[in-house]
Amino acid sequence: MAVRVLLVDDNESFLEAASVLLERESLRVVGVATSTAQALPRAAQLQPDVVLVDISLAGESGFELARRLVERERDACPAVILISTHAQEDFADLIAESPATGFLAKSELCASAIRRILDAHPS
Repeated sequence: MAVRVLLVDDNESFLEAASVLLERESLRVVGVATSTAQALPRAAQLQPDVVLVDISLAGESGFELARRLVERERDACPAVILISTHAQEDFADLIAESPATGFLAKSELCASAIRRILDAHPS
């Protein structure tokens, strides 16, 4: 069964490119969102296995969205993986304090990297 993914990023070009890449690699992108206001109801409605959340959403915090997703969906919480164009070291403390399952640099985004994070943190 394909892993169901919700992508959250304020960059439309990235959303399109990432969707194509992940679909090509046998993940199922069930939806996209560009803001917290879009992401929370879509996560509840679509019930993805994974939510990929950009750390820097236009004027919003991806860390805060990750926290809200985990708190709101406690019983059926998807894995939340933070993504960024920045290196993990740039946000190491915030990532460590986050309830997110893991972190991926956007340049490393691929199905196998997502699966490695999921396998390392079984639900």
